[in-house]
Amino acid sequence: MREKPKRRVIITADDFGLSEGVNEAVEIAHRQGILSTASLMVAGPAASDAIRRARNLPGLRVGLHLVLVEGASVRPSAVRSLVDAAGDFPDDQLGPSFEYALNPKVRRQLASEIRSQYSAFAKTGLRLDHANAHKHFHMHPVIGRMLVDIGLDWKLPATRVPREPAGPLARSGTRIGLGPRLLNLWSNSFRSRAITAGLRVNDNVFGIAWSGHMTAGRLLRLIPNLPPGLSEIYFHPATQRDSRVARLMPEYEHEAELSTLLSPEVRAAFDREGIERTTFDAA
Repeated sequence: MREKPKRRVIITADDFGLSEGVNEAVEIAHRQGILSTASLMVAGPAASDAIRRARNLPGLRVGLHLVLVEGASVRPSAVRSLVDAAGDFPDDQLGPSFEYALNPKVRRQLASEIRSQYSAFAKTGLRLDHANAHKHFHMHPVIGRMLVDIGLDWKLPATRVPREPAGPLARSGTRIGLGPRLLNLWSNSFRSRAITAGLRVNDNVFGIAWSGHMTAGRLLRLIPNLPPGLSEIYFHPATQRDSRVARLMPEYEHEAELSTLLSPEVRAAFDREGIERTTFDAA
């Protein structure tokens, strides 16, 4: 009898460092739940608190959550063309996307910022587990190339490919539209670049269609439908909604996502399906 293909999953929290409520949720979900991995905003308002917590959580894998939209620059004085007077990147991705593609001066500043964020991560003393980008901005071909090529200088071992397959979602009660399908197509080029560079990548990701609404009920429908290979499921947990979290993600169910990560039913469903919970370095 042919052996069934293995199914493995990485459970990740994004926006580590955004607020103490997010950081507290990451710690709780790792200590008491199924969370194995977190992506750190090195210039986030609560980055120092996140780093302190991570140093006390040796089993937590931490990577770089590259921020080039909706967040602060590490060295705003060096990237004046990219940020506003307060040193923050714009909330809009479309306008900067054209600048990154067409303006050599802006691209040089972009590369400088990406190097600075990798450097800031290195200074934390944490081992770099992976890199991805806030709002999946690394699907922009210029950003994706720099994330990989500059990351290699910092011994980047793995990255997220935001390819969310339509089939498992449809079988879980959700049909995706044209935008997510295009994102899947764009992700193929980035995946090829990352693999060629020797990076480990996930086969599939889940968390895009249900972003901010990764409730236990949805996970329990998804788990039996997870495809073979390595999936990454990412969350945005928080123990409380401070003003910044509420402004950036007004519709997100942060507390419900934390509850999902702590749910005995969700843990049991993974076990019942024989799905191995893993990490990028063990994949």
